[in-house]
Amino acid sequence: MPLPRAGETYADLRGEGRRLRVAWHTERDVVVLSLWRDNVCTGTFQLTADDVADLVDVLGAGRDASYTAALGARRAARSS
Repeated sequence: MPLPRAGETYADLRGEGRRLRVAWHTERDVVVLSLWRDNVCTGTFQLTADDVADLVDVLGAGRDASYTAALGARRAARSS
């Protein structure tokens, strides 16, 4: 199935043909997150467009916390 115009895929760090596909379905006002192994969809999750901002906030907060922790570890390593 071709990826809708508004979407993207992301490779899993484990490799093995695993990918996350993110596809906007504007006709239904949802984002579909699907897990793929090679060319086989192994699971889907439909997220309402209203919930997308919350998911982005959670991902951003996790990213920020990770960067802050990494920066602190680098500073601690330099000062020892």
